[in-house]
Amino acid sequence: MAKISQCSLQITPACNLPLKALRGGGKVVIVNLQKTPKDKNATLVIHGFSDKVIAGVMEHLNMQIPPFIRIDLFQIIVVHALSNDKKFVNWTLQVASVHAQKAALPFIKSVEVSFLETEGFKPAILEEQPFRLKRRTAYNKAFEMVLNLNFGDGCGCSSLEVDVPIDFTSSTDCFNFDKDVIFQKLRDKAVNESKCGQNAVIERKTISTPSSDVTTYAVVTNAVHYSKPVPTSLTNGDHKKRKDSMTGTGSSRKRSKVSKGKSKV
Repeated sequence: MAKISQCSLQITPACNLPLKALRGGGKVVIVNLQKTPKDKNATLVIHGFSDKVIAGVMEHLNMQIPPFIRIDLFQIIVVHALSNDKKFVNWTLQVASVHAQKAALPFIKSVEVSFLETEGFKPAILEEQPFRLKRRTAYNKAFEMVLNLNFGDGCGCSSLEVDVPIDFTSSTDCFNFDKDVIFQKLRDKAVNESKCGQNAVIERKTISTPSSDVTTYAVVTNAVHYSKPVPTSLTNGDHKKRKDSMTGTGSSRKRSKVSKGKSKV
C-alpha cells in the first residue's frame, strides 16, 4: 500500500510528516524539482514534475487516471427594502461567496448585469469585489436580470450565464437539495460531455433581517481528462536510489545530465 502526501519539505513541522512512515518500517519516495534536506531519508529521490511522475506510475500499473472535475459554489443575494410610500423597492444584488459575503470569489473575474427589458433599466459591469449593484424599481414591476459571470485563470470555461427573475410581490419558493447528490450529477455530466460549465441550484432561502433572497449555485469550472501517456521514463527526470549499507546511510547513483454554460432559476 502506498500513500501520497503533498507537503513542504523545507518548512517545519510539515517537512517531518513524510518521515512518520519510517517509524513503522515504511519507505519514502521524494518527488521534487530540487534537492531537499530530507533526501537522505528517502529510498528513492526523483527530480521531476510530480504530475508526470504519477502519470508514469499509473501507466506502469496499467491504470487510468480519473478525470479531474472542479466544482465551485457561489451565491446570488438580493436584499430589498420597501420605500416609505410603499411604491418602490430599494434593492441590492450581490454575487457572493458561500463562506461569507465579504469573502473573495477568486474564480470570478467580473460580473455583467443586463435586463431583458431595456426600458428603464441600465446594464452594469461589476469588476471589483464585492460584486454589488444597487437599484430602485417600482414595487409592482416584475423583471428579469441576466448575469454573465466571467471566470478567471484556472477555469476551463470562460463564463456562465444566469437568469434571475425578480418579483417583489410574490413569495420565494425555498428548498435545500442534497449537495452530494447534486455534485455527483454535475461530475457525471461533465465527464460524459467532456467539458465544463454545467451548473445547478442547490439551495434557495429567505432571510428576514435584512429582507433577502439567497440562492446557492454549484458550477463545474474545470474538467480535465487525462489521456493515456506514452511513457518515456517513469521518473520524468533525474533520479537516485539509495542503497542500504551497514551504517544505514546509502550511496547513490550520480545524477544524469538529461536535461460557456447557462443557468436559469
